[in-house]
Amino acid sequence: MCHIKDMKESIKKDELNLVTLAQEYSDEDKSRALLESMLWPDGPICPHCKNHKEKAIYRLQPKEGSKTRKGVCKCGACRKQFTVTVGTVFEHSHIKISKWLMAIFIICSSKKSISALQVSRMLDLSYESAWFMVHRLRYAFADNCKRQLKGVVEIDETFVGGKGDRKTRLSRLTPVMALIEQGGNMKAQVVPNVSFKNLGKVLREEVQKDAVICSDENTAYKTVNKEFKAHHTVCHSKYEYILRTPDGIAAGTNHCESFFSLLKRGVHGAWHNVSREHLHRYVGEFAFRWNTRKLTDGQRMETAIGLTAGKRLTYRQVI
Repeated sequence: MCHIKDMKESIKKDELNLVTLAQEYSDEDKSRALLESMLWPDGPICPHCKNHKEKAIYRLQPKEGSKTRKGVCKCGACRKQFTVTVGTVFEHSHIKISKWLMAIFIICSSKKSISALQVSRMLDLSYESAWFMVHRLRYAFADNCKRQLKGVVEIDETFVGGKGDRKTRLSRLTPVMALIEQGGNMKAQVVPNVSFKNLGKVLREEVQKDAVICSDENTAYKTVNKEFKAHHTVCHSKYEYILRTPDGIAAGTNHCESFFSLLKRGVHGAWHNVSREHLHRYVGEFAFRWNTRKLTDGQRMETAIGLTAGKRLTYRQVI
């Protein structure tokens, strides 16, 4: 055993692209080293006891004929073995790390998302494997903004689905609520319905009390407008989309409409049909790309890989 040192990767993360990943990181050892440099930028962390630099962490060197796999480390604190994939969405996956990295880059760089069938064709995987892979990644992307929203926050809701028989169309519509800081981050949630009780609950949980709320004429928001600093309303039925307030705020819901437009392009153009039980993961994927819109594709990929730590989604939980 030898002591493992902090890993430094020569390539700049903002220079990563699909060609580089396919050509330079198709080798499993190189792709593992790249994943380690992103998940462990300051050195390895034991997923079992969270030992970082308190006690030494060793890399096990596989000998000829031994069953030790490459990339296995041993913690000097809890004495347990682990690899970089333990405690992440990659754990217990038989898919090569190089294909995982390419899948992450493809999703991060696809503004209107990509279907599991297309991923399976590009990476030479079965459809079932690709479908489970992208859902694990979407699960990791969820909750990418953990703080409450502040400043000027636009709120709006839309309905996704409803294709098919007209008689049952309304029962298949699923409401999605978006909350977006002007010039900042956003959060999006699938809600049971658009009653004042559900919408008000999301507002109280996700928005700071000193924030300014901007919405359309939906009366459901009037029950909570007194709990925040101010509440400005635009009347779409009168073709009002931007309201200039005396305090200099451009009130409206245009950012929410933009997000919903991207989301529905994904539904109609990439996925074609989304079930209610999985919709929250698809919404989380688009919210992640919105919150990282100012990053390059390589930087967004590095951010996405950082979100995979501490996340596990088993096949039994998905089906």
